[in-house]
Amino acid sequence: QLSGHQKMTESFLGQFREVYLPTAMRPLNKSLIKGDKWKDVDGAQERRRSFLYGFCKKYNSRKKLRTHLVHVVSRIYVEDRHKILYCEVPKAGCSNWKRVLMVLSGLATSAHNISHDDVHYGKHLKKLDSYDLKGIYTRLNTYTKTIFVRDPMERLVSAFRDKFEHPNNYYHPVFGKAIIKKYRQNANEEALKTGSGVKFKEFIQYLLDSHRPVGMDIHWEQVSKLCYPCLINYDFIGKFETLQEDANYFLRLVGAPAELRFPNFKDRHSSDERTNAEVVRQYLKELSKQERQLTYDFYYLDYLMFNYTSP
Repeated sequence: QLSGHQKMTESFLGQFREVYLPTAMRPLNKSLIKGDKWKDVDGAQERRRSFLYGFCKKYNSRKKLRTHLVHVVSRIYVEDRHKILYCEVPKAGCSNWKRVLMVLSGLATSAHNISHDDVHYGKHLKKLDSYDLKGIYTRLNTYTKTIFVRDPMERLVSAFRDKFEHPNNYYHPVFGKAIIKKYRQNANEEALKTGSGVKFKEFIQYLLDSHRPVGMDIHWEQVSKLCYPCLINYDFIGKFETLQEDANYFLRLVGAPAELRFPNFKDRHSSDERTNAEVVRQYLKELSKQERQLTYDFYYLDYLMFNYTSP
């Protein structure tokens, strides 16, 4: 099984083979950090940076970039005032991160009064792919680049609960109808018509199907394909599991206003229990052993890159 995973890693990383990786990690600018308050958070940060850099260096060779640069940076948000690049990973605190970026850029006075729709559909924030090539390269080389990630299974279950267990006028008709039609035997007319009531097992069948009836979606796409962590040298790697400490430390690093703190409210479905390891365990029980293994394999590279323990 280990050799099988090794082969899988090799094939996953085939797309990264012709990538130029700088010979040294860029040190974080900590000139604005005073005292020992952030010592533990900083130590964890340096370990994550070293781990990811070592992982990528092991599988990369210093050749030309094959994947088109504009595609590579298409999920990255830009905040020019504080020179921040933030790669959006859905279900890992991204809504509140976008609220914070809006406050930092002067588009809002507080993160707490920005609605979900304003965050995701307001088109207030610029993405890196909206700049010309010179603008992209300049920002990649001079701005502080950050990514926030989450345990892959937790992120997956969180996405399923959000999109399929609550009314949704996009995911039910677009994904739900196609999933029920292909994977549910003897589906009733109502389910086929509305696309509501997708079961977790059906969702996993769709996820693992090489001939999916509908394409992938950013909410359950692998982080390796959203943010290209082996192509872009991220300066700061935050984790959802330590979101508050990591985010607030990052805000101090980039010189954010002293009173700005990362919000800790749940963006939507606030009465629902947060998706945690125990919630994930209940959902995984619905799958066969083989389905659980294949789902883990699907996110194998994310587990490796960010040093998450296999479930």
